Amino acid sequence: MNPTEKTMDKITALCKNRGFIFAGSDIYGGLANTWDYGPLGARMKNNVKDTWRKRFIQERKNSYEVDADILMHPRVWEASGHIASFSDPLLDCKECKTRHRADNLIEAFDPDAHPDRMTKEEMFQFIKDHHIPCPNCGKHNFTDIREFNLMFQTYRGVTNDSKSVIYLRPENAQGEYVNFLNVQRTMRAKLPFSIGQIGKAFRNEITPGNFTFRTIEFEQMEFQTFCKEGTDGELYEYFKAYGRQYFQDLGIAPEHLRFHDHEKLAHYAKAACDIEFLFPFGWGEINGTHNRTDYDLSRHQEYSGQNLTYLDPETGERYIPYIIESTYGLDRTVLALLCEAYDEENLGTEEKPDVRTVLHLAPAIAPYKVAVLPLSKKLAGKAMEVYEGLARRFMTDYDETGSIGKRYRREDEIGTPLCVTVDFETVGNEETPGDNCVTVRDRDTMEQVRLPIEALESYIAEKIVF
Repeated sequence: MNPTEKTMDKITALCKNRGFIFAGSDIYGGLANTWDYGPLGARMKNNVKDTWRKRFIQERKNSYEVDADILMHPRVWEASGHIASFSDPLLDCKECKTRHRADNLIEAFDPDAHPDRMTKEEMFQFIKDHHIPCPNCGKHNFTDIREFNLMFQTYRGVTNDSKSVIYLRPENAQGEYVNFLNVQRTMRAKLPFSIGQIGKAFRNEITPGNFTFRTIEFEQMEFQTFCKEGTDGELYEYFKAYGRQYFQDLGIAPEHLRFHDHEKLAHYAKAACDIEFLFPFGWGEINGTHNRTDYDLSRHQEYSGQNLTYLDPETGERYIPYIIESTYGLDRTVLALLCEAYDEENLGTEEKPDVRTVLHLAPAIAPYKVAVLPLSKKLAGKAMEVYEGLARRFMTDYDETGSIGKRYRREDEIGTPLCVTVDFETVGNEETPGDNCVTVRDRDTMEQVRLPIEALESYIAEKIVF
């Protein structure tokens, strides 16, 4: 199936009906652009985290993981620039009272207009000159553009005043920057070294959409590499390629990935590039790699009053390190993997189609690694024995309802790479002893092999390695 033939409606329906992702607060009618991960989605999400930790922390020398708090000192966000400049250009339709981002209205009207290069005044004039209508009601009657800060604000303590304001973090990176000295000191780390973190972030955006692609609450897998100026360019190119290879190892086809260099750089950036994936709705960012220079540590040194310089043990030189950032959107990565894996195969003919819906997920990220299926409920005793043995090591499903063909299809649809069938030959009867073997079916090829039960663990382990 070509990605352009896939639809977000199909992906969303599968996720809802098979326990991957549900609408947030569903029984109350939902809360716009919030999503809850169900039993299979939560497991898949954790599996992706495990692959990231293996690839970016475990397998990399001088890489360390932290888990910083979501709530940080307000001065952190002053130093980072989020309080002053982390905002969207918003305007309201005076007719239907809906709120819109000015840059999105312009991009939808003219993809070549480049609103990111316009001032607030220039964007408003463009909308006015081209008589761009409201997407909701079709009228052209907007308020002036206002800057709307994207950070969620709350209060610490019992009084809601300006002195008690704190923020839900809009990114994880600052937690790594403020712990630069702590990690360097306790790990006795020498440059270049990296700090990684997986955690929640929050952005009060008004134009989320495309299922879990853009939401107000999301998870990031952040990776910051601290280095000496002069080595930053090589590391930047290295982590661009490293990120692309990581996605390919998760099962994404190379032709569904591309680099997108930023034309307009943030004031602190020396270079910036996104890795984009071809979703059913078009290309979308799933990773961002940035050369942030020494901006972040310099700002935190200025605002905190702490010395954040690094003493080079070989040269005796002191300097503030440069940072190469490589950020992975966890929710977007999961969505990309679901879109990539989704397939509909016709196992019949044009006259009599027999469509199999299957998720060709990489075994390492599949929610269940194996399913145990007794051919008959009479074999449940032996099948449960096999299930309990495998479940000690792998996430294992058990299904004894319906025909064996229907059960195979159910497991295909949720991406289970292997099915183990316990049949009457496994247990035998009074006249013929059982062979203590089971049939193992591969999800992708649908080929079957007969294996002794004692060989199952090693066989499965070999298939799911990342």
